[in-house]
Amino acid sequence: MSSDFNKFIGTDQYIVSPALRDVVNVAISLGRPLLVKGEPGTGKTLLAHNIARGLDKDLIVWNVKSTTKARDGLYVYDTVQRLNDSRFGTGDVSDIRHYIHLGQLGKAFTSPAQVVLLIDEVDKADLEFPNDLLNELDEMSFYVTETEESVSARQRPIVVITSNSEKELPDAFLRRCVFHYIEFPDPDLMKDIVYVHFPDLDKRLLKEVLARFYWLREVEGFRKKPSTSELLDWIAALIAGGISPEMVAKELPFAGALIKKEQDMDVLAAVVSRSGGGKLGLRSRF
Repeated sequence: MSSDFNKFIGTDQYIVSPALRDVVNVAISLGRPLLVKGEPGTGKTLLAHNIARGLDKDLIVWNVKSTTKARDGLYVYDTVQRLNDSRFGTGDVSDIRHYIHLGQLGKAFTSPAQVVLLIDEVDKADLEFPNDLLNELDEMSFYVTETEESVSARQRPIVVITSNSEKELPDAFLRRCVFHYIEFPDPDLMKDIVYVHFPDLDKRLLKEVLARFYWLREVEGFRKKPSTSELLDWIAALIAGGISPEMVAKELPFAGALIKKEQDMDVLAAVVSRSGGGKLGLRSRF
């Protein structure tokens, strides 16, 4: 095992659990893509950003959409521009290389220094998308048909792939990845995460905030449980509104920072009504 193993330890802006830290370093050591799943708001996308930051490497982001094809990440042959140059004489159409534009995967391969490549929300594309990337991710090279040339990785990129579990990924794709499911932070880890963003937060306020937050996550019937990012937004709203710990304990001020669906707000109102106490606290104090 190399001495570089375990070199990623998180950053001052991103707290990682020991399990996540270790699996990142395993993927780096093996040269395998890291496939990360977890419920929204657990920091899947931010992980790649902070791997790049922690290891002092450039980050290349490939945001996958429903229309994305695997070839888009390799290169695009700009036939329209070549046709226009041919018609109007504004470019050298004899060299087809001028019209080959590398995609994000292609840029990661041709970078002189190792980069972190984030393939974000891989399951948004069609079912063939992951399979179409198998050879390129395995061999770290691809073939440009128009120029009859191969493009090989100068430095194997650190590949992080995120999935929201919208679709089942192919087994062949999964076999080539190191997998990790980011569990939702427990209160102790969440406390550390909060203090990264609010280092001077009153301890009493944090205690009441976390109690309310985790109580909300246990409410049955929510279509979308509040996530870490919403917790941080809520804390910022409480601070800006001058809300006291006692008020958080009795009410739920600025509930709209936590609950983002009308149906969930109705569920919450029903729970509060049945409990016979408390308010949703939607009024503004700004």
